[in-house]
Amino acid sequence: MTTTEISNFRLFSQKIALTEFTSAKEIVGWMGAMQAQDFAMAKWAIGLRLLDSTNAKIEKALNKGEIIRTHLMRPTWHFVSADDIYWLLDLTSAKIKSATKSRDKELELSETIFTKCNNIIEKILFNGEHLTREELAKVFNSLNINTDNNRLSHILFRAELEGIVCSGQIKGNKQTYALLCDRVPHKKILSRDESLAELAKRYFTSHGPATLQDFVWWSGLSVTEARRGLEFIQSGFISETIGSSKYWFKDSFSSFRNNTNSVYLLPAFDEYLISYKDRSATLSLIHHKKAVSDNGIFRPVIVVDGQVAGLWKRTIKKDKVVIGTTVFIPEDKVFKSLLTKALMSFGHFLDKGVSLNDEND
Repeated sequence: MTTTEISNFRLFSQKIALTEFTSAKEIVGWMGAMQAQDFAMAKWAIGLRLLDSTNAKIEKALNKGEIIRTHLMRPTWHFVSADDIYWLLDLTSAKIKSATKSRDKELELSETIFTKCNNIIEKILFNGEHLTREELAKVFNSLNINTDNNRLSHILFRAELEGIVCSGQIKGNKQTYALLCDRVPHKKILSRDESLAELAKRYFTSHGPATLQDFVWWSGLSVTEARRGLEFIQSGFISETIGSSKYWFKDSFSSFRNNTNSVYLLPAFDEYLISYKDRSATLSLIHHKKAVSDNGIFRPVIVVDGQVAGLWKRTIKKDKVVIGTTVFIPEDKVFKSLLTKALMSFGHFLDKGVSLNDEND
C-alpha cells in the first residue's frame, strides 16, 4: 500500500468520493464526530458527504437537534449525532476539565463559581429557551458575574462538558445555547470499555487507513486508552505496515477503487486533513505551510486525486457566491472541467449561482 493509495482510500472511507447517505445525522454518526470550529465551513463538510445536500437541510438538522455542535474530544467544536453525545461526553470530558484547570485558576473560575453559573444557566434556559452567547452574557453581567477576558467562553465550555448545555436553534443567523436534556431527552449510555470500542470502530471505519497515533490525536484519548479501544475491535479490521507505521482499515484493499481524475473543494478544518496526526499521505511538505498556517489554521483546500493541490475561498453575495482559487499544479482541460463541477456543487449547496475568480491569472 502506497501513500497515494492511502489518500485515495480515505476519500471513500470518509464518503467524499462516494456516499449513500442522505441526512446530516447519518454522516455525522458514520464519522463519529466532525470538527466544527468554522461553523459555515463545517456545514459544508457535512454537505459534501451527502447526496443532494443543501445548507438549509443541514441547518434544519441542527434546529431539530438531530446533530449537536459542542466541545468534546481534543477539545474543540465538533458536530456529533444526538445519539452519541452523552457517551462521548462521558468518555472525554474528565480529561478536558483536568487540562483546563490551570487556565480556569488564572481566570478565577473556581468549582463554586462554575456550580453557580451552571445553576443560572439551567434556570434561564428552562422550558425550552434558546439564548445567544450575547444574551447569556447580559444575564451573567446583571448578576455581577464577570464575563470579560474569555471567562464567558470557559463558563459555557464547562457547562457543555457537564452535559448541561449544547447548541440550540439558529436565531437570526446567530447560534444559540439550549439545555442538552431538552434537545436530547433520551440518553444512550455506554460503559467506558464499550465507549472506547465504539469510538475506535467509528474512527477506523470512517477514517481508515489510519494509525493508532492518528486515533490518539483525533480522539484526545491517552495512548493507553486509545490502544485499548483498538484492541477491542482490531479483529474486525485489516492492517498493513509501511515503514514503522501500522495502518488499520475496514475493508480488504483488493476491493478498493482508485479515485483518479477527481477534484473536491474541502472546507477549512475538514476531517480529510485534520483528523490525522500524520498528514503526509495527502499534504506534501512543500505545500504544508500554504494549507496550514503556523498557528494551526487549516485553510479550505482543493484536493485533486487525493492530494492537496490548491486553495479556495468564497465571497457570498446576495444572489451568488464568488470563489477564488490558487492552484499549485498545471491546469489542463480535465482539471478545469472537474473544478467547474466542484464549484457548481458548492453553489447548489448554498442555493446560489457561482462565479470563478481565478487568482492564478
